[in-house]
Amino acid sequence: MSRTFAYTRVSTADQTTDNQIREIAAAGFTVEPHRVICETVSGSEAIAKRKGFSRLVERMECGDILIVTRLDRLGRDAIDISATVARLEEAGIRVHCLALGGVDLTSSAGKMTMGVINAVAQFERELLIERTQSGLARARAQGKHLGRPPSLDPTARAAIVAGLERGESVSALARQYKTSRQTVMRLRDANRAQTQCGADTT
Repeated sequence: MSRTFAYTRVSTADQTTDNQIREIAAAGFTVEPHRVICETVSGSEAIAKRKGFSRLVERMECGDILIVTRLDRLGRDAIDISATVARLEEAGIRVHCLALGGVDLTSSAGKMTMGVINAVAQFERELLIERTQSGLARARAQGKHLGRPPSLDPTARAAIVAGLERGESVSALARQYKTSRQTVMRLRDANRAQTQCGADTT
């Protein structure tokens, strides 16, 4: 026998989910109080990071029904919403959205709606990639270093190379300069390659 759950969300503690609960009841859905999840979390927070929603999904089983008043309750953007509905559908959970006339998003009619949402999600993904690539290109053009900053400053790197040349061990140098053995070995290999390159050109 299927069970009906409701997920309601507000952004701040001074707001209440009472109106959402009343909307669900007025739409003809009967939800036991212990199956209503009320969460206070920003809409910009990804659904996977919402503790209340995660607990809800853990309780739900194949054949259950989830009610939300609006699509934005299911994610922070079209990409998040699309992934959430797909995940619930895969688990055999039907999702009804009151703002879309109470349609089951996993039904044929609901999938038409999700088709539009998926198209928007794809557009958002492509736009995000485009902006990221544009930002990286701009940073490179300005000579900015990309990636993680080096863990050692130039003085420490020079001191490690000097220590290696004196025959000090990789482990001892790593402990002394509070870095990893891999970092010390990379400096050693780079120094060897540079030394070899210099020898080859003479």
